[in-house]
Amino acid sequence: MTTHSSLHCTVSLGLSLTTTKSPATEYLQWLSIEKGRSPATIEAYRRDIDDFAKWMHARDRRARSASEKDVEDYFAVLRKGDRAESSLARAMSSLRGWFGFLLDEGDITHDPTVRMKPARRGRTLPKPLGEREMMVLLDSVGATTPIDLRDRALLELLYGTGARVSETTGINLEDLDFDEELIRVTGKGSKQRLVPMGQTLRAALHEYLSGGGRDELLQSKRTSRLFLNARGGALTRQGVDLIIHKRALDSGVDTSRVSAHVFRHSCATHMLAHGADIRVVQELLGHSSIATTQLYTAVSLTSLKREYRDAHPRAHE
Repeated sequence: MTTHSSLHCTVSLGLSLTTTKSPATEYLQWLSIEKGRSPATIEAYRRDIDDFAKWMHARDRRARSASEKDVEDYFAVLRKGDRAESSLARAMSSLRGWFGFLLDEGDITHDPTVRMKPARRGRTLPKPLGEREMMVLLDSVGATTPIDLRDRALLELLYGTGARVSETTGINLEDLDFDEELIRVTGKGSKQRLVPMGQTLRAALHEYLSGGGRDELLQSKRTSRLFLNARGGALTRQGVDLIIHKRALDSGVDTSRVSAHVFRHSCATHMLAHGADIRVVQELLGHSSIATTQLYTAVSLTSLKREYRDAHPRAHE
């Protein structure tokens, strides 16, 4: 029997993954070390397995002793809770991977997910901001305080490069090349790519790094991270979310429609709307498959149809 690695499970999964050592912990370590999964993916899988473990515990059962019926009943409960198809698909993937790992490691003799068909992932189109809304949001950020300078550079980078929030918070000073106007970002699976530094972004970064921005935030701490919080430490993804919410609120843009991922969606959609080649957008966003990038083509087409209906004199009877 093929084993995943020398990481062997010695302590069973009980109430949750907060147990010091568990088969789930070993599985997640294997995903991180052997498969190079991103921290965000690992955290999502951890929550999925943890939720199932708690559900089983409420029935006085151990998660790793689950039967096929247990798994079927669990997903029936999730579906009744109006979980999105994408969320169901990920939860099923998490459990299928975990039970497969346990089977290969010899900790269980039967995989209760083996007969389950993978959940169908819904084709969810991203919802970008309109170009005018995006300009209003970006232009509303002032340039008077270190926080202003940081926030303006941060938002310009999110929109200007389409980088994921985890990629953005992971950028170090040495990743910036002002001479070549390029930024190195590290994406999923630790894959690196170079993205261009547009003139507006270049100016915002230059102001932030010129002495009145990042240096003021740095205080006595020492870190190479580009974006810092108010205490001088590295900015987290939660910190980015708070900044975006505040700046959207200040600009009058609907906060429920804005997130770091919306900046990424907007970057891709607006570029395609202005004639960018889809392969260029794929490279910019770091998509491994062109099919993922093609979603944005559908968004651009939807926007085109809407604008046509609103503006063309012969669009209506």
